[in-house]
Amino acid sequence: MRDIKNITSDKKGWRLRFTRRRNTSPQNSYRHLLEGKPARRRFRLLLPIAAILLAAYPIASLLLSTKIAISGVRKDPPRKVKPFSPLDPFQSLQLAADSLPAVRLAGEQFLAPLPDGGTIVYAINQELQERVEKVMESYRLPYGVFVAIEPKTGRILALAGHSSLDPGWERRSWSGLYPMASLFKIITAAAALEEKKVSPDTVFAFNGGLTSENPKYWQIKAGRRNQEMSLTTAMGKSVNPVFGRLASDVVGRDSIMSYVERFGFNQSLLPGTSVQPSRAEAPRSDAELMLMGAGLGREVKVSPLHAALMMAAIANDGMMMTPALAQEIKNGRGETIFTLAPRTVRRMVTPETAGQLAKMLSTTVSSGTSRKVFHDRRGRPKLASLDIAAKTGSIDGKEPAGHYSWFAAYAPISDPQIAIVALVVNQDKWRIKASYLGEQALEAFFK
Repeated sequence: MRDIKNITSDKKGWRLRFTRRRNTSPQNSYRHLLEGKPARRRFRLLLPIAAILLAAYPIASLLLSTKIAISGVRKDPPRKVKPFSPLDPFQSLQLAADSLPAVRLAGEQFLAPLPDGGTIVYAINQELQERVEKVMESYRLPYGVFVAIEPKTGRILALAGHSSLDPGWERRSWSGLYPMASLFKIITAAAALEEKKVSPDTVFAFNGGLTSENPKYWQIKAGRRNQEMSLTTAMGKSVNPVFGRLASDVVGRDSIMSYVERFGFNQSLLPGTSVQPSRAEAPRSDAELMLMGAGLGREVKVSPLHAALMMAAIANDGMMMTPALAQEIKNGRGETIFTLAPRTVRRMVTPETAGQLAKMLSTTVSSGTSRKVFHDRRGRPKLASLDIAAKTGSIDGKEPAGHYSWFAAYAPISDPQIAIVALVVNQDKWRIKASYLGEQALEAFFK
């Protein structure tokens, strides 16, 4: 009791009561105090049980809630996706494009499942698609996109995008807009040929370097010796002064804008799809007209799919076809809701003009800007049995930033089976030109 006394020394009244109780109690009262009453024993037994129950409550609550959730899931019927209805060509194009991330190879066909249980059978050529993807991945292109179309049907034989910098760009690569560069020279030439103002053999005088970008140096000067070149040779070598002067001195602003519209610019060419309308602003001066005609108008922008449709139209005697990425689409009920069937979009140029353009474009590979890519070190053609119509383009751009390299082509000229467009955006370190990607694609398709 000394300890208790020390602790309670400042509480005299309490100490007196405790002492008094001790003096009046029997000798075994301290034993009774330790044992406690029967009620206290029960309380001592209940405390551990209550502690166990409290500790087990969170686990029991979690198990109960899980059971309720599982039973709720079992009771709710699975949501059914409404089967797809018949699709028009543009709806089928967008649906097939959106489903590309889920595509798989089954035999020699690319397939993709639909949310309603249906299936998309793609029109894609397996060897071509795989070769293009392999080239873009192996060279780690900052940005690259490739489109191939069967000219007579509009069937999309390949559709691929790659970016080592922005993987999200790949899905929108084929439908976005980019500076058209010298591919516009095709429109300049088409306008002049359609109006019978020139022929492929017409010789043009000009000044300035072949790749000059300043119109003030392009005009001929009386009394001085000027350079001369036929339109066919100028197309193959992509001579800026020739096509700048052709647009300004021969075609004119109104005719250029008329053929811009005919080729599908400044309008919804593929309604209901994510393909942005290609655009070309009207030039405000003669200098701007010359730049536009030469492919140096930076506000002239085109999507890779549209560019491929243009090239395919020239290959198809001037007739543009509706693009189709799917060969067939069936919904979850097994009903065919789309089947590829050739459909025309519009006539761009007459068959005669298309033939004249083919002659001019044939020099790009044989003696023009793509000769080196399509010939080995000894000067022998890599695809000797193939006659190719092609056009290159080169310009700097901002979205994405880099140097834009275009290559558009179709082959064979005598019986076109494929039209292609490749776009490569290089940055500080050059990877490959678009013409190399195009050469690899044609090699894979015609091997």
